[in-house]
Amino acid sequence: MARRLISSGSQFEHDVGYSRVVVDGEWAFVAGTTGFDYAAMTISDDVAEQARQTFENISSALAEAGFSLADVVRATYIMPSADDFPACWPVFREYFGEIRPASTMLVAGLADPRMKIEIEVTAKRRA
Repeated sequence: MARRLISSGSQFEHDVGYSRVVVDGEWAFVAGTTGFDYAAMTISDDVAEQARQTFENISSALAEAGFSLADVVRATYIMPSADDFPACWPVFREYFGEIRPASTMLVAGLADPRMKIEIEVTAKRRA
């Protein structure tokens, strides 16, 4: 099975040289994704709302690749402020409560100061 690259069509992906999702066989690797609502080109000031929108963006990208959130085996949460982490826990449970992927949270600066969370996931298609 050939490697397949999926783009959101953003200029940023083109300029930087990356894909929203790379599918390689039974695996899907989703690039770091943020809470921008791309339909409205807005981002909430609320970290929990950003987390929710991020999951919606990831879910859409996975669906385009033929996967779902249920296929996620690994998640990495990147946040500029560790103080914001607990506010996201209910959202994480909402989306991953039954899936329970292996997860890591890192504190690091993000590309845009409006961004309060970025999530990267790896998925493996279930047999």
